[in-house]
Amino acid sequence: LLDGREVTGVDLQRAHLRDASFQRAQLREARLAGADATDARFLSADLTDADLTEATLREADFTRATLRGAKLVGADLRRARLFRADLTGADLTGANLLGADFSGAVLDGARWTDGQRLCAAGSVGNCQ
Repeated sequence: LLDGREVTGVDLQRAHLRDASFQRAQLREARLAGADATDARFLSADLTDADLTEATLREADFTRATLRGAKLVGADLRRARLFRADLTGADLTGANLLGADFSGAVLDGARWTDGQRLCAAGSVGNCQ
């Protein structure tokens, strides 16, 4: 769909994006709140400061994606793949992470699902 495209600030709130492909796309500050991106592919995409509040991201692939400062509040990330993704400073308050793969993911300063805990510097793969 948007592989390799520059769409900074795009408004895709509540959009139906199942199985969509955003590989290497520039989605900085994109608004994807409430979107259904089940099984979507965001490999190596830049989602810095994107708003994914309450988005459905089940089984989405964020391998090597940049999600620095992204808002994932209440997002459904069940079985999502975040292998080596950069979630520095991301907000995961209330997110459903059941079965999500954070192998090698950078979580420095990320706000964890309880909305209270901030992941320590050097958190890779899990919030410390």
